[in-house]
Amino acid sequence: MSEVAIPLPFEARYSLPPIEVIDDSRAEIRSKQERIARLKEERNAVILAHNYQRDEVQEIADFVGDSLGLSQQAASTPADVIVFCGVHFMAETAAILCPDKVVLLPDLRAGCSLAATISAAELRAWKARYPGAVVVAYVNTSAEVKAESDYCCTSANAAKVVRSIPADRPILFVPDKFLAAAVAHQTGRPNIIPYPGCCHVHRTIRPEQVLRMMEEYPDIELLIHPECGCVSSCMARVADGTLPSERTFFLSTEGMMRHIGNSRAEEFAVGTEIGMLHRLRKMAPDKLFRPVNPDAVCEFMKTITLDRVLRSLEILEPQIHVPQETARRARLAIDRMLAII
Repeated sequence: MSEVAIPLPFEARYSLPPIEVIDDSRAEIRSKQERIARLKEERNAVILAHNYQRDEVQEIADFVGDSLGLSQQAASTPADVIVFCGVHFMAETAAILCPDKVVLLPDLRAGCSLAATISAAELRAWKARYPGAVVVAYVNTSAEVKAESDYCCTSANAAKVVRSIPADRPILFVPDKFLAAAVAHQTGRPNIIPYPGCCHVHRTIRPEQVLRMMEEYPDIELLIHPECGCVSSCMARVADGTLPSERTFFLSTEGMMRHIGNSRAEEFAVGTEIGMLHRLRKMAPDKLFRPVNPDAVCEFMKTITLDRVLRSLEILEPQIHVPQETARRARLAIDRMLAII
């Protein structure tokens, strides 16, 4: 089955913010982090940070993780205030799961190019073409799109979500075509119909970069996020023996963390946004991590700075709210995601 066409050119759907260069000294960074820690205590706040955040922002977080882990933390926190150092759809998910809490997104420019590839109206039109299909929405979608979906998933549990759906039901997988291809390969499900969206960062991680890295470092282990533009090619190359199956792994960011903890390898090629390297290096300082694409930087993630976190805690803004009916419908899909670990 063929992909649906995106009505607008991919890049026309979002505007990338410039990356702010922070030239604070280590002492200035530490001072801001200490002020944030004091304010966090005063506000009874919790700080959640995605793996792609700036290093100094990850350092102030109570929890650093992927979309699934952050959703779980948001759902269970006793805090009154959630400061979400991530992007807009993540803060929306926290607001849906925690309607009685204040959810802050320190910079409203923190959007997502992948989420921008599909609207609720476009999903409704696509569903109309496939009556009886099940909609699986990657968590990288707006609350309105989640409300039109049957299940949410993350890269960590997408294959499990798909396997939980009866095999005879066609699946509309939105919006990431690369993750859809990876899940189809992992599950053997031929009836996954992908929407042609992708992340503007992950799509730049290409097969030729992977091959160059593996040739230059013959003992390196390759960790590829399933959003990457190279995923289908790399899976095919593992199948035909061009890439070594014993050293090639397709993993979510949390999967990468678990893998590093169990691997005997000393060197790793990491195919995802480069913010992930900070957490990996912190976990395993004796190992060497090389980005497959050193330019894989998400401008949206980097809008969050210590100054903006500090300001957000001071004034309790900007707050993220989701309309009640949208939140109710979206929560059904999110709860199904959280139930499949």
